[in-house]
Amino acid sequence: MSPEAGAGDPRRPLGAARPRHGEKAVKAFLALCAALSIAVTTAIVVSLVIPTFSFFREVSVREFLTGTQWSPGFANASFGVLPIVVGTLIVVVIALLVAIPIGLLSAVYLSEYAPRRVRKVIKPMLEVLEGIPTVAIGLFAIAFLRPLAEDLFPFMNWRGQFSIGVAGVAVGLLIVPLVASVSEDAMRSVPGGLREGAYALGAGKMRVSVKVVFPAAISGIVAAVVLAASRAIGETMVVLIAAGAGNPNLSFDLARSAQTMTAYIGGTATGDIATGTVVYDTIFAVGTLLFLMTLAMNLLAVRLVRRFREVYE
Repeated sequence: MSPEAGAGDPRRPLGAARPRHGEKAVKAFLALCAALSIAVTTAIVVSLVIPTFSFFREVSVREFLTGTQWSPGFANASFGVLPIVVGTLIVVVIALLVAIPIGLLSAVYLSEYAPRRVRKVIKPMLEVLEGIPTVAIGLFAIAFLRPLAEDLFPFMNWRGQFSIGVAGVAVGLLIVPLVASVSEDAMRSVPGGLREGAYALGAGKMRVSVKVVFPAAISGIVAAVVLAASRAIGETMVVLIAAGAGNPNLSFDLARSAQTMTAYIGGTATGDIATGTVVYDTIFAVGTLLFLMTLAMNLLAVRLVRRFREVYE
């Protein structure tokens, strides 16, 4: 038999693959989706940067970043963004203090302790909790968490129904399922041989969970924390409802109302402000700063993940 003889076509070399037009179409579609995502991201950045440059023609960068008064809509306007940045960071820190312990302990239980039947019930419930409307979480914070906090901490100077501390706790409860679900997936992906080797050396389940599984899954856990922080820093409705939208003040009093960056954007971008004004451009300036903060946090997380991966490779 001639080596040039093929199964279907005698002119095709033996073993040569037929052209797969469907596979080429799928590759082209995937490449188009990737290019579309890059184009959308670029369009978002451009839509933020152009009005931001227009804003900084009227306001100095130094005043914007170091000023302690934020009142762009008043007659004597002030454009110091620090009050709403501090409000945002307070919410994020409180949210992570609530979500990280609860989420990681839940992940350890589901990964190392829970029977299969329990895991099959709790894991879908966690994923469903991630889809709870944020408006419902905000109303829960106003109707339940705020009175509860006043009863538990009567020594704090509670004024009104809004509180930045309660908003942070509500956002923390919102991101608990995200931390728990992603961390549990990372722990479940740890090779079983690591656990078996530790058990063979006489380690108990707690020691295996803390000393073996947790360090091996640390890159996934860091990713979970970063995702949760990004979710917290970008939350709008819970903060707008629970912390209020009053005048932003540079204060660390958790019992007071405060304003965050997302709450300012959500409360200001309502169509009542004329386009092309400085007040209108503040929306994009704050959005650009929020974008840069999230980007810096993600870059830091990538470095941390790479560092820990080098340790365990």
